[in-house]
Amino acid sequence: MASERDPAPALRLWVVLSRAHAAIEAHARAHTARHGLTLAEFAVLEALHHKGRMLLNEVQRRILVSSGGITYLVDRLQTKGLVERQPCTEDRRASWATLTSAGKELIERIFPEHAACLSRAMSALEPEQQRQAAELIRALGIGAADTEPCGAGE
Repeated sequence: MASERDPAPALRLWVVLSRAHAAIEAHARAHTARHGLTLAEFAVLEALHHKGRMLLNEVQRRILVSSGGITYLVDRLQTKGLVERQPCTEDRRASWATLTSAGKELIERIFPEHAACLSRAMSALEPEQQRQAAELIRALGIGAADTEPCGAGE
């Protein structure tokens, strides 16, 4: 029965995952800051770079921010001249986000650096170990998403 399981391994895993995430995120955050971007702004540019023009709510779901958060991020990137909004003709409430030429130039230049930065930050594991870790953590995330949150329905 799941309730009879020893919680110690799960608690240890939570601490280890949290600390590893914080350590790796520090590398990513430092890299994006060198280019005048937050991690969330970089995530918007990266999504648009790899997927092309997207509706704002698609970008929001992809980078896991709130609807107000995506509006704020796109406003900031628009002010920086990196992203522009285009009206959606099918739904007047929606709008598209697309990279400007300056945004495209910036992300094409810094994305390879960012990937190298993350690769360096995770170099304690060999590439095969990184693949295995990704599979395990993905399974963990799927399992957690399929489990009723603690306190739900109480």
